[in-house]
Amino acid sequence: MYEDEAFKKSFDPKLARRILRYTYPYWKVILIALLALLVTTLTANVFPLILKFAIDRAIVPVEAAALAERYHYLLIASLLFIFVRLLDFVARYVETYSLAWLGQHVLFDLRSDIFRKVQRLHLAYFDHTPVGRLLTRITSDVDAINQFITGGLVGFLADFFMLVGIMGFMLYLNAHMALLTFVVMPVLLWATTRIRTGMRDAYRLMRIKLARVNASLQENLSGVETIQLFTREERQEKRFDEVNRELRDAWVLVIWWFSMFYPIVSFLGEATVAAMLWYGGGAVIRGAVTFGLLVAFLDYVRNFFKPLQDMSDKFNIFQAAMASAERIFKLLDTPEQITDKPDALPVKSFAGDIRFDHVWFAYKGPDEPVSDEEWVLRDVDFHVRPGEKVALVGATGAGKTSTVSLIARFYDVQKGRVLMDGHDVRDYRQRDLRRAIGIVLQDPFLFSGTIEFNLRLGDESIPMERVVEVCRFVGAHEFIEKLLQGYQTVLSERGGGLSTGQKQLIALARAVLHNPDILLILDEATASVDAETERQIQRAMERVMEGRTSIIIAHRLSTIQGVDRILVFRKGRIVEEGTHAELLAAGGYYARLYELQYAEAG
Repeated sequence: MYEDEAFKKSFDPKLARRILRYTYPYWKVILIALLALLVTTLTANVFPLILKFAIDRAIVPVEAAALAERYHYLLIASLLFIFVRLLDFVARYVETYSLAWLGQHVLFDLRSDIFRKVQRLHLAYFDHTPVGRLLTRITSDVDAINQFITGGLVGFLADFFMLVGIMGFMLYLNAHMALLTFVVMPVLLWATTRIRTGMRDAYRLMRIKLARVNASLQENLSGVETIQLFTREERQEKRFDEVNRELRDAWVLVIWWFSMFYPIVSFLGEATVAAMLWYGGGAVIRGAVTFGLLVAFLDYVRNFFKPLQDMSDKFNIFQAAMASAERIFKLLDTPEQITDKPDALPVKSFAGDIRFDHVWFAYKGPDEPVSDEEWVLRDVDFHVRPGEKVALVGATGAGKTSTVSLIARFYDVQKGRVLMDGHDVRDYRQRDLRRAIGIVLQDPFLFSGTIEFNLRLGDESIPMERVVEVCRFVGAHEFIEKLLQGYQTVLSERGGGLSTGQKQLIALARAVLHNPDILLILDEATASVDAETERQIQRAMERVMEGRTSIIIAHRLSTIQGVDRILVFRKGRIVEEGTHAELLAAGGYYARLYELQYAEAG
């Protein structure tokens, strides 16, 4: 499990500004929302004044008044109440809709930026970053940013405006009573500060535990087949219960701090109302203030504490948003180690000349020190001529797959060069380089969708006739036609429902369909299939490799006897080179591998 770093600040202006940059394109919507917010602030504070007017002028007038006049004042108060309520309804609708619209657009933009960033990151980043952690960034962390914009920041402004409005109206009604009410604010601010510190630490802990739960879920769901195969359900349930329990306890701690605030604010609020009732009631008895003013003032006092209570929610939102923003922007700021040079060479076609020039490689960052044990390739030097078919063989971990990854520039070398047609692969645009390379992996990845989509990968410029032609060429058309809906058959996640051999044929057809006529790299494509399917795939591979520079990572040595040359890897070095017959005659490491595999097959 990877622990997220605890966020050290409750509110970071730099992070807040970066979040707000996502709102700049929608400034007109923000302006409309703020205007609606001002209207709702005014309308909410007008209601107690209307109530005061009705009480003092119609219900308990100080002086005797005509009955008709009193009903007239009641009618005016009622109509004003309905008008202000309608105005408040319209303003609140505009405010709510505008903020929701803004939040969803910011969510869309932020998720798009994260997804684009993840697509551009080098593969080494995913070697040490759990998928569940990335899912947390693009789901719950992004949602916390949405809450910050729509509920936190704007909500805080709304509460602030409401608080200022209430204080202004209270001072307007009776400055002395208002100042007595404000005496409670220092006590409330002190309590809020103490509780907010505990809430901040609790939120840090909760976000860490949430990321751990997401990572555990992703790992267990991806490995459910292995878990069931080894009957590890009970053990995995216990492990998940541990991280789930830690998340539950962290949430309980958050709730404990959160629940402390409301009773304190509520008690102070009711105590202030009681004090104002005693003080104001006495003033009414003495005739210093009207009864309507007392009722209106008590309404303002009650409303005075509501925005203060709501601000506690905003502090929680700020805590979550700042922690999430730090993690999101840390991801967005991750350096892209594999990048194009400003003067990168555009290429339409490659001859297929490949040269490894004394290459040293380790799965480390460009500036990270490499120990002697961490080198995966050690001084690898070889040349593949255009159109040549070369096989890479060796024990697991010898460096074969790493060699292939360097040709496609999924990683960069620490020492030496990988040359394509005489130029370092780092001199080419990645898009052009990889477009020229067809890769069929041992475990090909198929997306959810139709077989046609998996073949085209969204490229509608490829005609259906070409799709069928290529599938016939590699031998996939026959089994596809037998499916219920043929090329429109919908595959489940990772191609569920197809055999390993069928997946391999679709992957092979996909590679050919996207015209890798410059270079084709096959990575142990027949390692996990039966002998009959292997022969079918082998025939397809022979047809596909014709006229192409081809590098084969061989799992079964019997399948590579017809290649032009074999490179034998051992502990990151090339220890032998030659044809199948030459290497057997030499009686070296390759011959021992072949004899061992032949004995196992026998």
